[in-house]
Parts: sequence; C-alpha cells; structure tokens
Amino acid sequence: MEWLVSIAKAYGGGMQFQQLQYFVAVAETRHFTRAADLVHVAQPSLSQQIKALERELGADLFLRARGNITLTDAGEALLPLARRILADAETARHEVGELVQLRSGRVRLGATPSVCTGLLPDVLRAFHDRYPGIRLLIEEGGSHDLVRELARGALDLALVVLPLPSPSPALTTVEVLREDLVVVSSPDAPTPGRGRTVRIPDLEGERLVMFRHGYDLRELTVAACRSAGFEPDFAVEGGEMDAVLGFVRAGLGVAVVPRMVATRAGRGLRVTPLARPGLHRTIALAHRSDVAPPRAARELQRMLLER
Repeated sequence: MEWLVSIAKAYGGGMQFQQLQYFVAVAETRHFTRAADLVHVAQPSLSQQIKALERELGADLFLRARGNITLTDAGEALLPLARRILADAETARHEVGELVQLRSGRVRLGATPSVCTGLLPDVLRAFHDRYPGIRLLIEEGGSHDLVRELARGALDLALVVLPLPSPSPALTTVEVLREDLVVVSSPDAPTPGRGRTVRIPDLEGERLVMFRHGYDLRELTVAACRSAGFEPDFAVEGGEMDAVLGFVRAGLGVAVVPRMVATRAGRGLRVTPLARPGLHRTIALAHRSDVAPPRAARELQRMLLER
C-alpha cells in the first residue's frame, strides 16, 4: 500500500506521461537501449528521465546488474498503474480528436440528382444544425459516375441506385430506402391511361420527357417500356431532374420519377401512381470497403440510416 501512496503523490506532483512511457518501454524490453529505440529517443535522455521518475517516487524502479534489468517491488507496483494511465490518456486523446473532427472538417457526399432533390434536403439540414462546422461537399451524378469517384477516393460516401454497375470496385453498401416510381404530367394534359393509375403499356404513344444517357431512371423506364413490347417516344431528352420537371410542367410530355421527388416538387404537376406491380428503385449508401469513412462521414451515414 505504501507504494500506491507514493505513486499517487508522484502523479499529483511532477511525474510526466513521457516518463511513464519510458518506464513501460524499459519494463517491457528489459533493456535501456532497445527501449530508447522503441520510443524514438536517445538512450541517455531516456535514462535521465527514468532517474528523474525514481527521484520523484523516492524509490528505485529497476535493478541494474551487469546488463540484467529487472523490476524492483516499486517497479512491479507501478507497471500496471502506468499502463492504465497511458491507456486512459490515449483514450482521452482519441475521444477529444473524434469530437474535434465533428467541429470542423468536411464530408464529400455523392448522390444522384433525384436523391439530392428528394431525400437529402431534410437530412442535410439536420446534420448542419447539429454540426455547423462541417463543410458538406455534394457531387451530383449517375450511379456509374459516383462509383468511379468512390473508387478513386474523391468521395467519402455516395447514395447510389442498386444494383451497382458490374464490374465495380469493392464497395460496402447499406440499403437506405426502396422507393416507388410515379408518372408526372401537366395538369392541363390528359392523364395517360385516363384512370387512377397508369400501366406501363399506357405509356405507348405518349410523348416522354426523358433523362440523359447514364441516368438510372432513364435506363429503368426504357427497360420497362421494352419489356411491355414497345419503344418509348421522346418529346425531349437529355435533362437533369429539375429540367425534366420543368419540361413536364410546360406540357412537353410526361415523365417517370421517384415518388419522393414528385411530392416535393409541389404545384404544377399531376402525380399518378403506376399500377401494380409498378416500378421501384432501391437507394443504398456506399463507401469503399478498404477505407473506413472519416468520423464526420460516419455520423452523416448514421443520420441517413436513422432518418
């Protein structure tokens, strides 16, 4: 018990973490030179710090006999406590560092334009309110482009449409949502199919406002039309989500879009569900499997999954 009292007094006095690191290194290697190499310090400096620690404690920590280094009773008493103190200090540094990362820094998030319009605004607002020091860098693109940007390290996370393009780099994906697609049209134009729902065959002969090549929704809509036995007729093509919605409002044609986007788009559009089985898409959050996302990105990931 007297050694514990002596150690406690020393801890409250001039004992330093660096001295404890040197002490543990010598205790584990049983060699002053090897210990000095381990902690990247000159051997004389290490020896001086060990002697200073022994003076502070008022007891020898090592028996030095012809190069044979062993722990004294005081050294044996100090060793587990020193290891615990150093471990607690490392934990404290880690925890503080994690908090600091959430006060400043950045998150590089990729998303398809429709996800940017439908899913992200509310989540990003909540994230920004909680972590105002984190810069949010958003890159819009198709899933193919976003997968490529993830692979080269230009993004931390990406919201992509499953299934991923094949072949694709090693990515970890977590499903975020499964979303229905709906048909949007101008309120002044007749509803395709003239009913409460639209069947895919009802789109035959309709003028479609179509997204650009490489856009997930384009590929999904065209594939559904072809499965129904016809080629879609495009009134205008090549736009991003906002442009497509604007063209539909102007009466240029109809479009197939995610329900969440149609809901947020507000006035100026008629929204008609697709008849069962309908069309759906699965949105997933992806990151590289070989690199853990930064702390701030992991927090945004958590908020997206818990939204």
